[in-house]
Amino acid sequence: MKKKLLYMFALVATATVFTGCKDQPDKYEVADGTPTVNYIRQLSTEITTSTTTEDTHFTNGEFVTSASPQALLCLVGENLRSVYEMYFNDQKAVLNSSYITDNTLIVQVPRTVPKTVSNKIYMITEGGDTVTYDFQVVISAPTVNSMSCEYAAAGTTATLSGAYFINDTNVPLTITFPNGKTAEIKEIDETYSSVKFVVPECDESGPITVTSIYGTTETKFYYKDDRGLMFDFDGVTGLTNRGWHDRVITTDDNAITGNYLQLGNGETTMSADGGWNDSQFSFEYWPGDWTDPVTYPANGVRLFDLVDFSDYKNMAIKFEMCIPSEYAWKAGAMQIIMAPTSAVSMGNAGTDEYGNTVAGCNNSYFQGDDLPRALYRPWTETGSFDTGGEWITVSIPIATSFIYGMNGGSATGSLSQESFASLVIFVVAGGISGTECTPLFKIDNIRAVPY
Repeated sequence: MKKKLLYMFALVATATVFTGCKDQPDKYEVADGTPTVNYIRQLSTEITTSTTTEDTHFTNGEFVTSASPQALLCLVGENLRSVYEMYFNDQKAVLNSSYITDNTLIVQVPRTVPKTVSNKIYMITEGGDTVTYDFQVVISAPTVNSMSCEYAAAGTTATLSGAYFINDTNVPLTITFPNGKTAEIKEIDETYSSVKFVVPECDESGPITVTSIYGTTETKFYYKDDRGLMFDFDGVTGLTNRGWHDRVITTDDNAITGNYLQLGNGETTMSADGGWNDSQFSFEYWPGDWTDPVTYPANGVRLFDLVDFSDYKNMAIKFEMCIPSEYAWKAGAMQIIMAPTSAVSMGNAGTDEYGNTVAGCNNSYFQGDDLPRALYRPWTETGSFDTGGEWITVSIPIATSFIYGMNGGSATGSLSQESFASLVIFVVAGGISGTECTPLFKIDNIRAVPY
């Protein structure tokens, strides 16, 4: 997205140089007379008309009579410096005099959804005269980026975040779950970027469908996603603690799906610098067994034998997490570390049944910058983080998150499919100092899924 925006602004700068290098922003004056628009060119680098890549096409320079919100346009005509205000339907656009000449006017379509649709651009002069031009702002089907908790229980309130959650009087917004049941809409943000709803009864795993007057979208994520499930702590995969520490696996009335993993006990202090305390804040899963050569039993498989990591660059590590407000997190990074058996394995160092070299049990393999890992540390935004005792879904994209060394610097090594044999979740270090705290983490349904 950053690259895309930079490219768009580079186009704006280029257009300004070629069409109005004689105009200086500090000398800009609104002209008299009436503006005329001959045609409009699209300056945005691409337009996506649905959630599928097949419907994405590059449009730089195209003549257009319609565009999506936030699209960058160049109006070409005469006397365009006479435009004092501009509206797309009933939504006011921001005009920048640096991008206006007598013959060109560069403007971004407002991101806000119109209340009244006229399919016109209104150009108002300083004298109050209005000139119209036929142009359609195309609102897309709802965009769904995330769900507050992908395992939210029936009867609880959850939130979808994205864009264009529009509830039309004649065509109400609907949220449909995998079993066909619809959710009760509770509240839609005034910018249409989020919607709160009551989760219906649904035991099926699958995408959620969101429909508005402008179309239908199926979520990329699944409700109760069981794809790529590695650890549910209920025995479905049979995987749990497998390392030097037996972390607490427990349940309570607030559990999201049976048993969950607990890090911390609400009494043990974490230092401001996220000091090392693997006895309370580390969960390890190392594949292998105490055999010679090393074998991989059902409860000690290599994770890449359980889940297909061949497309790991387009995958994310996800899990549900709950942090009670009285045990807020204020220091240390949750380090999510995956490594090959050549770096760590259960048992003695040597070779495995496939003839591969295995490292055996150790904790030195991730102490440094060589092994890329994710550092999840949301408390840094405000100095403290908790979920208010509610469960949320945490999503860690592998390609953009597994890039750090232990203390927050850039990792020097790289990942491969074989890197995803083991897993450690350890709240420690991270390179940012916080506040001494006694955090408690509840974690469930650790999975690797398409992202």
